Amino acid sequence: MDFDLTEEQRIIQETARAFAQKEVKPVAAKLDREGVFPVELVRRLGQLGFMGTFVPIELDGSGLDTVSYVIALEEISKAWASLGAIMTVNNSLVCEPILRFGSEGQKRKYLPGLARGELLGCYALTEPGAGSDAGAIQTRADKKGDAYILEGSKIFTTNGSRADLAIVFGVTGPSRGKKGISAFLVEKGTDGFSVGRLEDKLGLRASDTAELNFRACRVPRENLLGGEGEGFRIAMETLDGGRIGIAGQALGIAQGCLEESLAYAKQRRQFGRPIAEFQAIQWMLADMATEIDAARALTYRAAWLRGQGGRVTLEAAMAKLFAAEAANRIAYKAVQIFGGYGYMKDFAVERFYRDARVTTLYEGTSEIQRLIIARQLVEEGDPAGES
Repeated sequence: MDFDLTEEQRIIQETARAFAQKEVKPVAAKLDREGVFPVELVRRLGQLGFMGTFVPIELDGSGLDTVSYVIALEEISKAWASLGAIMTVNNSLVCEPILRFGSEGQKRKYLPGLARGELLGCYALTEPGAGSDAGAIQTRADKKGDAYILEGSKIFTTNGSRADLAIVFGVTGPSRGKKGISAFLVEKGTDGFSVGRLEDKLGLRASDTAELNFRACRVPRENLLGGEGEGFRIAMETLDGGRIGIAGQALGIAQGCLEESLAYAKQRRQFGRPIAEFQAIQWMLADMATEIDAARALTYRAAWLRGQGGRVTLEAAMAKLFAAEAANRIAYKAVQIFGGYGYMKDFAVERFYRDARVTTLYEGTSEIQRLIIARQLVEEGDPAGES
């Protein structure tokens, strides 16, 4: 098994790292504190090819593999997780499903702009009564002539107020359960489509999270993504890739915590010597580094398998579960190493601590990941092939 990055992947890592350290990190604290959506940084991500990493070159994307995407996302999230959230939604939850399930016309119409960072996308699945139980959505999509009429509301939509294009899930066949759900591409400015409440969040302060409302919203039939009734399958397969993205984001947060903690421990002196010389601190640093390596191995494995075209439901859930939980443990240790300073907004670990929390919640809670993993093991056998 070859764990070395390819030359192309190393270039992607160096490019993302240089951008994150030179352009993102210096402004992250201020923009995050003020809750400012980073329009210019998103534009720069598009120029660098990081808003459409999977999109083919002929559609103005980067044509990169999934591992390259995770590598870039980790570097961006290490500097600022809010920007990483914007990036991962546009890639994993918008560009990828259009690329996998969209018609040729839909791909040509939307993917170039999304990949260049000129358009921004969002993924509208969650509703007030349908969170972990995505099959319980109530938004209706009734066919009327050559269009569908959407009626309903979505919540917790990342990029929601800024998005030019939303992938929206609605019920087209109420009597068919999950097989009666369909997916639609809804453009900003469509009559009946409006942005409601913006959430005031603990973390990811500069990544907007919005309510979206649909009232007699007429969506042309050609904006149906995939076939009618295929929405639930599209949603679940898309979330497999999305969970790899959240694992990459969690990796970035965790790595940022380790680097900040290590630098601080070397320069902070107590009892006449650097605290890095104390065993209590050393053990925390050792645990942090070990968990990051384990999370990276799981995440890169899932990313590589995704790139091969196989099903990665089990591997994506494992990567997301472990990386998210590890990021929270690591962020806790980072604040502990900084002591009272870690509780202050003057230091990045305070922001990391808040940002890490959501990784165990969105795109499937840790409890849902465990349920998915258990079901895969019971129904299909363990990863070693034993039933």
